[in-house]
Amino acid sequence: MSMKRYGWIFFLAMVAWLPATPARAQDDQAAELAKKLANPVASLISVPLQYNYDEYGGANDGAAAHVLNIQPVIPFSLSEDWNLITRTIVPLIDRQDFPISSMNESGLGDIIASQFFSPTSPTAGGWIWGVGPVELLPTATDDALGGDQWGLGPTAVALKQTGPWTVGILANHIWSVAGDDDRADINATYMQPFVSYVFSKTKTTIGVASESTYDWENEQWSVPVIPQVAQMLKIGPQIMQLTLGAKYWVDAPDDGPEGWGFRAQLTFLFPK
Repeated sequence: MSMKRYGWIFFLAMVAWLPATPARAQDDQAAELAKKLANPVASLISVPLQYNYDEYGGANDGAAAHVLNIQPVIPFSLSEDWNLITRTIVPLIDRQDFPISSMNESGLGDIIASQFFSPTSPTAGGWIWGVGPVELLPTATDDALGGDQWGLGPTAVALKQTGPWTVGILANHIWSVAGDDDRADINATYMQPFVSYVFSKTKTTIGVASESTYDWENEQWSVPVIPQVAQMLKIGPQIMQLTLGAKYWVDAPDDGPEGWGFRAQLTFLFPK
């Protein structure tokens, strides 16, 4: 079964759960968990399954990419004052209808792993932050799905939560440090500013983010803006959050994604 079919099955299954949301949103933990999910370095085990659909333009007009990102977040307590938060992105990719047949591949992409050292308590000014390394692992099962380069660099996050509001930014920079000499070097900056608001009565979160990347080798921005809405759910003992969003590409390479895309995410939560 293709990744496209998996994506739509995943989306339809999540939508089917929506009518039962009011009954599931009674858990007293839900509002606090929704606020923790807005914090990338919260001490909370979660496993987001994020589906993205994007269409391409330019020489790739008519092509599309379906990506299912498996993104486990696992915190570790290092001491009374410090946590280590690991965030990993494992992409499963399905590329279709590209004019060059070798680009129409499905499989595993390159994995990105980040580790944030973060204080257990906010600063006196209310800021929550974390810093650490980020690694790019050349795990792609085909050349079309990854860069065949090992990458390394710094990552950081800073945010402030005031009442129902969360405002912050996550960023990293990756340089290639080893890999196939015939493939392009990697020198890229990633920036993810985000803002969200949690409605405590309904445990609904609305927000907007950008996941912008600047490719220093090609001097090119990729800038999607992503408005989204999320709802806390509970099925039996399992707490989860369903997120639906749109993606608009403000800027991208000439042959890259363009116009509107789509995002659906189901996050499984495992509170202590």
